[in-house]
Amino acid sequence: MNPSSFRITVSIAAKPKNVFVALTEAKQIAQWSGQKGKASPKAGGRIEMFDGWVKGKVLEFKPGKSLVYTWLPSDWPEYAEESVVKCTFAPSGKGTKIVLEHSNFPNATEKKNHRSGWKEFVLDPLKRYFSTNH
Repeated sequence: MNPSSFRITVSIAAKPKNVFVALTEAKQIAQWSGQKGKASPKAGGRIEMFDGWVKGKVLEFKPGKSLVYTWLPSDWPEYAEESVVKCTFAPSGKGTKIVLEHSNFPNATEKKNHRSGWKEFVLDPLKRYFSTNH
């Protein structure tokens, strides 16, 4: 694995297609994150998360299977290139195993912040969302 990347694997108590929709559909993103977000349902479309703090382009959109997109927070250094987020979804027991890979960080600090941020602001809220609402 690239030194400027990391991988997180989590299980969520919902079907892969439901987890995929929760990560891409504006209404559900707002429900679990408390902020605006949306993803165009096609490669080449736009993605935005956290009230527009992050913007990117959808590279792969396969409902219930995989979601790949570029990721560029508005507060990254000006020289920073887009990073890439790849999520794969697989049935696992009564739920879904998500493997999230995030690569191409501008520096070690952003890599560290994003590793904890994915858990705190996305994956843990998603787990709570599905454990209480579905």
